[in-house]
Amino acid sequence: MLEAPAYVIANFQINDADTYREYEKGFFPILKRHGGEFFTYDDNAVTFEGAAPRSGRMVLFKFPSAQAAETWYKDPDYQALSEHRRAGTSLEFLTMLHGLPPRD
Repeated sequence: MLEAPAYVIANFQINDADTYREYEKGFFPILKRHGGEFFTYDDNAVTFEGAAPRSGRMVLFKFPSAQAAETWYKDPDYQALSEHRRAGTSLEFLTMLHGLPPRD
């Protein structure tokens, strides 16, 4: 049986661009190591209804499975790198959404 993909959404405000850039430099190789795919980011997301998330950057990326997403997040290299994100941003949320399983 094929596993369902997992999507990760992040919302954060960049407070120190130079520190955050250090995070960005190392992010993509670690993401790819875990089968992750970067989709997009937006610094001006539009909310059609409901309370808008705090202003800032919205990021969306995907993993082949929830297990791959969890392994990425727990990767010691990612955790060390994420200290730059923690120091350079104010994170509102970093959330995993489970995708739909493939249909037969």
